[in-house]
Amino acid sequence: MSEHVLQVEGLTKTFGYRTVVNNVSFGVKRGEMFGYLGPNGSGKTTTIRMALGIIQPDAGSVSILGSPPDWSILKGVGYLPEERGLPRKLRVLDAIRYLGRLKGLTFAEAEDRITELLRQVNLYEHRKKKVETLSRGMMQLVQFVTALVQDPELIILDEPFAGLDPLNVQLMKEMLLERQRAGATIMFSTHIMSDVEELCQRVALIEEGRLLLFGDLAEIKRQRGANSVQVQARGIPDDLADARKEVTGNGVVAYAIEEGRTPETILRSYLDAGIEVERFELALPSLNDIFIEEVSHARSVS
Repeated sequence: MSEHVLQVEGLTKTFGYRTVVNNVSFGVKRGEMFGYLGPNGSGKTTTIRMALGIIQPDAGSVSILGSPPDWSILKGVGYLPEERGLPRKLRVLDAIRYLGRLKGLTFAEAEDRITELLRQVNLYEHRKKKVETLSRGMMQLVQFVTALVQDPELIILDEPFAGLDPLNVQLMKEMLLERQRAGATIMFSTHIMSDVEELCQRVALIEEGRLLLFGDLAEIKRQRGANSVQVQARGIPDDLADARKEVTGNGVVAYAIEEGRTPETILRSYLDAGIEVERFELALPSLNDIFIEEVSHARSVS
């Protein structure tokens, strides 16, 4: 059994004179939660559509669940597209059942699974309403249910949290973690870094169609090294009063490490001022810091 449930090699796609995905390669490992990051318009959705066989690449190859994408293989894949597309005139129950049957479920299997999932997303009471009468957030949850209805081995979600209120975002995250614990592999695209830091073990970052980063998130942070120092103490030295810093609600002060201000000089300022230091820690950069640095650099040299 292959380590990867999704492997793309050298994927390239051009529309007109614009190359929207340029020689992109990465793999998604079995059982992981994988984040595919990038600004709006960076090529995330086009990559996903090529991986699923919705559009054909101009160059490169895809292996999904051990084979090139085709209908028989894709029955094992749950997909939430960026552009939500439910049959609006159908009732919620009928729309999900129709898509579940296309994925190979029997009528009875579909009924049981739909009932279970609609209860989980608090939409069971809306099951007989037409899709077009639902709010945008409700429609998104129904589409999410269709991605899970056949209990897929691989779940691919394109901007899954966009437009949802915080309660439903948390609900969706909990359901995804539950599916991961049950053995599913999950890949989602986003430009919201906090969601990735919370959920993902490994990431890939794309900008203007080119892959900028790919690998283990913790290792990527370690390779960058500390970019700030967090200090908890009974005051702030006078010579650090104007330093670039952020004060958190629990009294911890985070100082940016920059030229002329190292962890050693920051600690020395506290000691020289006679201020008792309760906590002093080097802090690795956030994924948001890395994202901004990588994308800004890529744009400056393009």
